[in-house]
Order: sequence, then structure tokens, then C-alpha cells
Amino acid sequence: MNDTDREAGLPLCRHDNAAQPIAWRNNQAISAGRFLCEVVQLAGQLPQRPFVFNLCTDRYHFLLTFCAALLRGQTNLLPPNHAADTLTRLHARYPQSYGVSDKALVLEGMDIIPFPDLSPLDSDTFVIPAIASKHVAAIAFTSGSTGEPQPHAKTWGGLVKQAQLQASRLGIEAGRHFLGTVPPQHMYGLESTLMLPLHSGGALHAGQPLFAADIRQALAELPTPRILITTPLHLRICLEENITLPALALTVSAAAALTAELAQRAEDAFGAPVVEIYGCTEAGAIATRRTVRGERWQTLAGVSVTSDSDGQAWVEGGHVSARTPLQDVIEPAADGAQFRLLGRQADLVNIAGKRASLGDLNRQLGQIPGVRDGIFFAPDDTPGTAARLIALVVAPGLHESEIIAALRQKIDAAFLPRPLYKVESLPRTPTGKLPRHTLITLLDGLQHA
Repeated sequence: MNDTDREAGLPLCRHDNAAQPIAWRNNQAISAGRFLCEVVQLAGQLPQRPFVFNLCTDRYHFLLTFCAALLRGQTNLLPPNHAADTLTRLHARYPQSYGVSDKALVLEGMDIIPFPDLSPLDSDTFVIPAIASKHVAAIAFTSGSTGEPQPHAKTWGGLVKQAQLQASRLGIEAGRHFLGTVPPQHMYGLESTLMLPLHSGGALHAGQPLFAADIRQALAELPTPRILITTPLHLRICLEENITLPALALTVSAAAALTAELAQRAEDAFGAPVVEIYGCTEAGAIATRRTVRGERWQTLAGVSVTSDSDGQAWVEGGHVSARTPLQDVIEPAADGAQFRLLGRQADLVNIAGKRASLGDLNRQLGQIPGVRDGIFFAPDDTPGTAARLIALVVAPGLHESEIIAALRQKIDAAFLPRPLYKVESLPRTPTGKLPRHTLITLLDGLQHA
């Protein structure tokens, strides 16, 4: 991104001609020309407000709303979820906002516009509008599981630069077709299933399949080369159900830790490299690794990760506009371009004078043959300390005693779960996360069953 780009603005997309596909919906290609016509149509129907809650679940509808808001000089608000309580609290903080939704949704006090029918007309003219680089295109929110959702502003210039850096690192060229199993309002979903296709001349699939058969069907609707943007949860689902996926050029995973064992199984089964992305809402995607080749992360071009004398990790450079703290414990290389991820600061627990990372304990649990899913957590609220740990485990073919016996071979006895509960499933979000309040609710039900 040069000074001229900053002054003149940056294009909405990087497609070469009107006929080039930019999306796939209902098994049909949507051209870049049609997309631009529909963006203009939708922009003309939006009210003149500074903020819009982009609540569309269809990825193409989300993309149209996102871009139409940019044309109107508005900012997309991306809540961590669509729960009425979350939206009500955020609307109180942004009272001049309104919503756009492609599902029936009514929220007291907020104007919510149903996503309109648009005329699917192609145009002979092909003019890609430019958006001011400094315009705040979106405000993403952390989940708020430990408090109020925190806003993180994302400029158009920052989003575009991140997409360009990510495309360069992953070797993505024009003509790739992207399927995402993650929601577009999540930072990973926004960057990898919207911005990456927009600024690499690619095309996105409008769906968000969650089950293995649906992922296979959606991929079959795309031409080659195909790129799957997903999470360890969805990779595991596909592998456990022994699903044969259509040919992939690349699999990208993020939003939760991916083990080398699971990455290897996915590469063997799908015949494509599995690349993991590391990032956070605050800074966006900042590093990648081919998980089967080692645990070290390589930062995107121009991005540097360092750690101060107190152990606080920081990221800066590249698309990260200001030095930003990370919530993970990092072991950086001297040049700041590589690092090892040791676990989240909030995940470090101390029991009987011994320290461990919950993330590492979860990895050890997940490597036990027969364990499909599982998590350690401390039921106490005191950060960094715990009298005991609890584990919730999905392992239909194993007895609790067998899981404990396997853990004894892997971890210190101080961190063995007391107790361990077997469950049918864990209440993961669409991105594979497990908010603490959902774990507490599940635990309460188990203890009182």
C-alpha cells in the first residue's frame, strides 16, 4: 500500500473484469459485474446512519451489506453473537445504529431492515469504487465472556493490507474458490472468507456448512481450485465421519489450537496442505505455520512479535497500525519474525506450586485415542490459581477410568481432573470456542443430574 493508495482510497475488490466470478450462491456463479450492481442497489436503500449491525447469515448477503455500508460511509458493527441481550447492550452503546438481517428478527428499540430483493442485473460498465483507506470499515467485538464486549476498530486500509499479506503468504492467486465453515462476522471469517477473496480476485461460497456431508456438498458446488477455510472442530468432524471431500488446493485452520496429529490426518485424507493461522480480534491474523512441519509460527511480512521483561507479548508492523498487546504467552525469536506459542495468559494455572497451561492439557487430552473432544477448565474464578481442574470429555468408546489412566502417562498428577465427566458433546460456538459461561452451565447440570 503506497501513499497514492492512501490518498485516493483503495478499491472495493481486485477483480479484472465484469464476468469474473466473485461469489457462488444456489449453485450459480455471481459475476463481479452483478455484484457491483447489487452493492449500488443496496446502498441506495440503506438509511443514512453512521453504524449498521450486519446480521446477515448468508455470506453473500453479508458481503453485499458490508460493501453497501462502505459506499454510504458507514461502519459495520460485528457483534460476537446475535443473542437479543448482546444486541440490546451494543445498541445502547451505538444508539444511531440500525440492523440488516436476512432472517426474521425483531429487537425492541432497534430498526432492523429485512435484506431486500435485488434485481440480478449485469452491467456493461465495470467501475470498481474506491473506499477511503482511513475509513473505519468495521468494529469487531471480543466475545465478552468475562465482561462487556470490547470494540476493536478496523480501517479499510488495514483490512486490505492484511488480505494482501495473507494472500502472499499462502500463495493465493486469482481464480481461487473459497468455502468457509466460520461465520463472516468473526474476525477470522471476515479476513479469510470475505477480504481474502475480494482482494485476490477469488470467489466465495455463500453458505456456512457445519456438518461433514454439507461441507462436502458445498465444496462440490465450487470449481477447482478450492480453498477450505475452517476450524479444527470441523476438520475432526469430517475425519471422524470418514468423508471424502472434493479435491482441495489448500485447507486453512484457525480459531482454536490444531494438533500436528490432526493436521497430518487432514493432509493425508484431503490431499492438500493444512496451514494454520494465528491471530486475534485486536490485531487480526499475524502469523501462519504448516502445522505438520513444526510448532514455530512465521509472522506475515513486516509484522514483528516481541516479549518484554514482564513476559507481555506485543505485535506491531505490517497491517497492525499500533503496537498491540497479545493475550498469549509467546517465546519470540531474536528477529521477531518467528515465535513459539506457549499458551494463553489466562490459561496458566498454579496447583500445589506447579504451573501448567490449560491449552497444553487440552492438547494432551485430545491426543488420547478415542477422545473426540474435550476440555480442562478451572471452576474457580481466581485467575492463575485453582484448587482443582475439571475435564469434560466426548469419548463414546472409553470409560472415565481409561481416560484418567491415559492422562497419568501424559501429565503431572496435580493436574489430573477431579472430576472428569463424559458428555455427548461440548457447547462450542460456530468457530469452535467454548465460552466459560456455557461450561459453567453444563457443569451445573451435570452436578445436579
